[in-house]
This record gives sequence, C-alpha cells and structure tokens, in this order.
Amino acid sequence: MENGLLVYGGQIAALTAAFLWAAVSFLFLRIREHISAMELNLVKGLLAILLLGGTSFLLSEPLSAIHPQGLLILLVSGVIGIGIGDTAYFQALKDLGARLALLLMSLAPPIAAIIALIFLNESLSVWAWVGIFLAVGGIIWVVTEENENGSAQANPKYRWRGIIFGLLSAIGQATGVVMSRAVLTQTEISSLQSAVLRLVAGAAFILVWLLISHQPPGKWMKKNEARKLWGWIFGAAFFGTYMCLWLQQISLDLAPAGIVQTLLSTSPLFVLPMAALRKEKISVRAIVGAMVAFAGIYLLFAM
Repeated sequence: MENGLLVYGGQIAALTAAFLWAAVSFLFLRIREHISAMELNLVKGLLAILLLGGTSFLLSEPLSAIHPQGLLILLVSGVIGIGIGDTAYFQALKDLGARLALLLMSLAPPIAAIIALIFLNESLSVWAWVGIFLAVGGIIWVVTEENENGSAQANPKYRWRGIIFGLLSAIGQATGVVMSRAVLTQTEISSLQSAVLRLVAGAAFILVWLLISHQPPGKWMKKNEARKLWGWIFGAAFFGTYMCLWLQQISLDLAPAGIVQTLLSTSPLFVLPMAALRKEKISVRAIVGAMVAFAGIYLLFAM
C-alpha cells in the first residue's frame, strides 16, 4: 500500500480532489441561489487563502523557498488559470448551459498534455494518451446527455461568444496547471505555498473584475439568512477550495500535467453515484460513459 501511494500519489491526490469537488457541487447549488457565481468564487477564495496560509505557517514552511521567478510564474498562473479560466467558464455557462460548457472544458486535459510536452518536454506513453482520450471521451458522453432539466444551449443569441469563452477557459486552466507544475518540480516551493500564491492572484483578478463591471460585493450579507450562508460558504471554501487546490498542487508535484488535468476533470463521474443516493435516475448512457472513463483512468494508473 505504501509503495502504491509513492508511485501513484499524484493520481490519488487528483482523484480525491475531483471527488471532493463533486461532493461540494451540491452545496454550491444551494449557495448560488443567494450569491452570484463571481462573488462566491471571490469569497471562498479569500477564506481558502487564510486556511492555506495558516496551514503553511503552522507547518513552519520557509519563505526562502519562494524565489522571485517562481513567485512571478505562480501569480501569472493564478491569474490565467483561476482568474481568467474560471471567469471565462462562468460566462460560458451563462451563454451555453452546463452541458456544452462542460464539453468544452473536457478539452483541457489534452491541451495541458500538449503544452507540457512543448514547454516542459514532458512526454507520455502511448497508453497514457489512450487513457486520457478514453477518460475524456467517457466524460463527454456523460455530460452531453439530454435531460429534462434544460437544453444544451441557455442563450442561443450568444452561442459563439460562449464557445470562445469555453475554449478560453479550457486553455486558461490547462496553461495554469502546466505553469504550476513547472514551478513545483523545478523549485523548493511547497504545494501549500504555491496554492496560496495562485489563489491570491486569482482572487485579485476576480475582485478587479467585479469592481470594473459595477458589481459591488456584499449585498447578500444583509439578508436574513446571512449566518446560514456563511456556514455553507465556509464548508464550500474548506472542501471545495482549500482541500481541492492543495490536493491539486500536490498532484502536480508528483504526476505529469496531462494526467493530472484528466483526473481533475472526472468530477461529473463522481456526481453520478451521489445523485443516485439522492434518488435521482441514472441513465444507461451515463453508466456506460462512466465505465469508459474509468477504463481510461485505469490506464493512467497502469502506465
């Protein structure tokens, strides 16, 4: 078991992050009824910065491990991956709906693998590439299924704008992942420190975005259910940002970028059994898609 953790530690961390994100997604749905997506992203990011920074301080991680070049790369990575990537994804969700937005986000794993190959000389085996495309294909099969809750396209008028933002989100997240891996593997910076720096840059970008778009934050704090909302937000920040981002940075330190991005994209698969426990009907198509995706995941562990 110990040898398995050493060999597959990165893959296990990435899958755990995907599982936690899937579990927290149900909490996000409740919170989103009261707070805008952008403001939620900002508040949970700020809370996670305090948690990650506090954990790093308690572990006595040396600040000397943060070199100027690595600091700059991580800050840019946070702006590109968390700030621009997440913002573009939210816009794609608005213009295209969840299914098509998730479909475009499924391009992130192969994009990350290609960027890592070009800039980090990080080559993957043939079977690893097969695993990536099987996993991505299975995810696409699951997320593109029609359902009675809505159509594939939320706003036909802005279809092309949504596609552009969806592609920008996939490229942004893939680029941010590769930049993070470059710093984690080439410097002494810890996964906690790198997560804090990426979040600080991403949160700063989102705050500026809210201000220039004339969306002053904080209106929800005046509502009667503000105390309950704070509890939900803290839970989302702890499991969905603090734990997920820490695990993501750990996985990037231990496994190739393309594989990590693929495994991080498997959240829709973990949602299926959770939805079944909530008495929601799971289709045969979704089950088949999940089986295909998990076959790809197996290859990523067996490479």
